[in-house]
Amino acid sequence: MPQLVGKEVGPIGFGLMGFTWRANPCSKEQAFETMRAALDNGMNFWNGGEFYGTPEYNSLTLLAEYFEKYPADADKVILSIKGAVGNGGTAPDGSPEGVRRSVDNCLKLLKGRKTIDIFECARRDQNVPLEVTFGVLDKEYVQTSKIGGISLSEVKASTIHEAAKITKIVACEVELSLFSTDVLNNGVAAACAEHNIPLIAYSPIGRGMLSGQIKTLDDIPADSHLRHFPRFQPDTFSINMQLVKQIDDIAEKKGCTPAQLVINWTKTVGKKSGMPTIIPIPGATTAARVNENAKSVQISNAEMAEIDSTLQKFEVVGARYPTYVPTEG
Repeated sequence: MPQLVGKEVGPIGFGLMGFTWRANPCSKEQAFETMRAALDNGMNFWNGGEFYGTPEYNSLTLLAEYFEKYPADADKVILSIKGAVGNGGTAPDGSPEGVRRSVDNCLKLLKGRKTIDIFECARRDQNVPLEVTFGVLDKEYVQTSKIGGISLSEVKASTIHEAAKITKIVACEVELSLFSTDVLNNGVAAACAEHNIPLIAYSPIGRGMLSGQIKTLDDIPADSHLRHFPRFQPDTFSINMQLVKQIDDIAEKKGCTPAQLVINWTKTVGKKSGMPTIIPIPGATTAARVNENAKSVQISNAEMAEIDSTLQKFEVVGARYPTYVPTEG
């Protein structure tokens, strides 16, 4: 079993963003049922964000209510929280004041019902030296046991090498899916492996596109933030769906769902030579989807080669994010 901050976690984690960062969130009852299903399936590494929603309703407020109802689950969950975002949630803030504000607010919102095992600055603040940001996190929060450890999020390889010289980095969260394989080739995964840092793979189902549930643009809700993403535009969507069709065919031949195939592909990549441990964190808002995503599927070397061959023949169209979203930090 993989370990994070010295604690065992399941090989597949659980992303919380979809519960609160949308125009019409699901009910808390549905969210709680889904969260319990995640634990029942061994998905005990949970990943949320201070800015996943509004100040009044976000990952932390939902978690506080969940652990009030199910206090025994608090010790079962390894919790990672992203924060240190200022300017109304649109810009990184790695300043001492920004870091303190964010971590203190996250702890306050949890109401003492759950510890923060891992804290991540959602993006690197290019205006603040890493030594300054990590100095506050390490000395004032890790060493005082207010948080368990420090993770990186959306960074390039040089930042991983730089950060590892400053403090202990317990994880690195980056996007990885069949639609987003950059980190396997740009030095990010190699840097994680070199420093023995587990790679946390968010959006392993390609923001739902690889789930088999999205067939046309009309399948994406009109109020979804995906409507603004380059890969979900009228001139790119149909091209990218060609990869989806090929993955659907491979999954059907294997006897699993497309989501199960791509999640387990992500895990299997982490078993290759020179790769770090990779923990995918698919999100879900229903227990049924969690039950599907949690299933372990063994992918053979021949099947991995078939998927690799498929990827080599296909070029994804469109950037991962709109231009207003900062990426490589």
